[in-house]
Amino acid sequence: MKKQDEQMIWVQAVSYEDLAINTGKTIRYQGEEVALFRMKSGKLQAIQNRCPHKEGVLAEGIVCDDHIFCPMHDRKIHLPSGLVQAPDTGCVKTYSTKIEDGMVYIGFPTAEEMAS
Repeated sequence: MKKQDEQMIWVQAVSYEDLAINTGKTIRYQGEEVALFRMKSGKLQAIQNRCPHKEGVLAEGIVCDDHIFCPMHDRKIHLPSGLVQAPDTGCVKTYSTKIEDGMVYIGFPTAEEMAS
């Protein structure tokens, strides 16, 4: 197991096959809300579900290539990095994902990792 895996709490989210392509799914875990996406390429992306601009629900946005467009004010966010694209500014948290036995898991930092 990688060191990164040891510093994560892996939470079962949903079946990979149940994720629609380029459509967000909201996942909640201990007060955190994550937008989970199955990209056209098959890759998974998971980000904080609220736009840093006006708290738009990113799982309801439109996916285009590696970006999500906030449904409220069209802010363009790069899914792999969480960075809002210029000329706008800001960022959202990104989360690690993995697939085991057809199930998608999202990695959340442990309490020790968050404190460091």
